[in-house]
Amino acid sequence: QVQLVESGGGLVQPGGSLRLSCAASRFILDDYAIGWFRQAPGKEREGVSCISRSGASTYYGDSVKGRFTISRENGKNTVYLQMNSLKPEDTAVYYCATKRGLLCSSIAKLYDYWGQGTQVTVSS
Repeated sequence: QVQLVESGGGLVQPGGSLRLSCAASRFILDDYAIGWFRQAPGKEREGVSCISRSGASTYYGDSVKGRFTISRENGKNTVYLQMNSLKPEDTAVYYCATKRGLLCSSIAKLYDYWGQGTQVTVSS
């Protein structure tokens, strides 16, 4: 059974940083483009960032551009989301997901497998 597991979430003060990890079991992340999405209570799921299968191409949503960095370490079968200068509006459950093909996308319905999510809370 394919599994994606997110980790690294938690409670952080505004201006702080967190690094989320997305690890896979029973399949190779190298074969997929990877996206990070988030969903806050009462809001739709939002595409935060994504990275192409090779790692050469990335996407960032306008609300996180300049603050978040996505990277992949294919040898460790893991994708990371470094989140700096966190704001209260970044509070949400963060999910990683896999997409077939070379390129990534901010469109959630194009993704096949999803992790269970990790909670990020930014509050003083």
